[in-house]
Amino acid sequence: MALVGLLVNPDAGLGGKLGFKGSDGRAELARSEGAEDRSGPRMHHTLLRLMELGTEKVQFLTCEGRMGSSWLPKDVGEVSKITGAEPSSAQDTINAVHTMVEGGIDLLLYAGGDGTTRDIISTLQEMGREDLPLIGIPSGVKMHSGCFAATPRAAAEVLHAWLRGDLLVANTEVMDLDEEAYLRGEWKVILYAEAMTPASPRWMQGAKQRIETSDESEIIEGIAEHIGEMMEEDSDLLIVWGSGGTLRLMAKYLGFEKTVLGIDVVQDGIIIAEDVNESDLLKLLSSHDGKSLILLSPMGGQGFLIGRGNLQISPAVIRQVGIDGVLGIATPAKLLTLTSLRIDSGERTLDEEFRTKKYLKVLQGYRTTRLIKVSQD
Repeated sequence: MALVGLLVNPDAGLGGKLGFKGSDGRAELARSEGAEDRSGPRMHHTLLRLMELGTEKVQFLTCEGRMGSSWLPKDVGEVSKITGAEPSSAQDTINAVHTMVEGGIDLLLYAGGDGTTRDIISTLQEMGREDLPLIGIPSGVKMHSGCFAATPRAAAEVLHAWLRGDLLVANTEVMDLDEEAYLRGEWKVILYAEAMTPASPRWMQGAKQRIETSDESEIIEGIAEHIGEMMEEDSDLLIVWGSGGTLRLMAKYLGFEKTVLGIDVVQDGIIIAEDVNESDLLKLLSSHDGKSLILLSPMGGQGFLIGRGNLQISPAVIRQVGIDGVLGIATPAKLLTLTSLRIDSGERTLDEEFRTKKYLKVLQGYRTTRLIKVSQD
C-alpha cells in the first residue's frame, strides 16, 4: 500500500481575484480585502474525486490544520498527521516536506503554485530525494511548472492511475516567472530544476512554453486591426483585455499601453480601468448596458485559456459576459503547439458548460477565426 503525503499551501492563489500578481508575503492583506481560500478547497475536490475512484490502495500522511487535515473529506481513508502551522510560511512547507520524506512517503500530492513547487524541490534536492514523484494541484495565480495536473479533478485521475501502477514517472521542468524582469517589459521564465512526476499527457499540464518565431508582427498587427474595427463599429463595446505578450503588443498597435501583468478594460480605444480585480470587473459589467467581450490568449504549450494568470476573470465575470463573449487570441505559431483549449475556471459547472460547447472561437489573423476544440479532460 502506497503512502502519499498531502500538503497544502493555504496562502496560494489568494490574491488572484484581487489582481495581485502573486500571494507571496501578501496573504494577510489578501484576506483583509476579502480573498477566499483557493488551495485548500481544491485539495478537498481532488480527494473527493479520488474517493469516487477508490482509495483502497493508499494511506495518507498530512499536516494538522490548514496545511492539510482541515481540507480532508470525511471517510477519506487511513490518515496519519504531523504538526502543521497557522499561519504558515515557506519554512513551514520546507519543514513539512522534510518530515514527510523522513516518514517514508512514496509520492507527494500538494496544492500550491510555482513558489510552493520551488520550496518543495529545493528541499528534496537538499535531502537527495529528487526521485520522489510529485503531483501538484494547480492553486496559485500562475503555474508554469510541468508537475501540475491540469485541474484538481485531473490530479485525482493521475494519482489513481499511478496507484494502480498504470503510469511510470518521468522528468519534468520546475519553472517560474521572473516577475521583476516582466514588470520591466521582459519575459523571463526561468528553469529552476527538474522534478519527477507521473507521465500523463492527458492529465498533467506540461511546462509553459514561450513561442519563438522569426516575425509575427504583421499577424499581430492584423489581429489588432480586427479588434480596432470592432470598436469603431460599436463604440459602446466593453472589452476585458487579458494579459500576455500578444495582447500587450496588440494594444500598442492600437495606441494604448496595456498593464503588463494585469487585466484592463477598454472602450472605444481607451483604457477606462487598468489592472482591475474581480470586484472592479463585476461593477463595470453590471453598470454597462451594451455588449461586452473578453479577450484572452492561451498559454503556449499548456493551452489554458482560463485559470492561469487571469483569476480576476472569475466564473462570476464570465457569466456576466456570457461564454459566447469569450474570444481567444493566438497567432498561427502558438496554435501549432495546441491540440485543444483548457478551462480551469474554479467552478465545475462552468467548466462543464465550456466542455459542452465543445469549440471556442480563436482569432488568428485579420478577420480570420478558427474554432478550437475545448479539452474534455
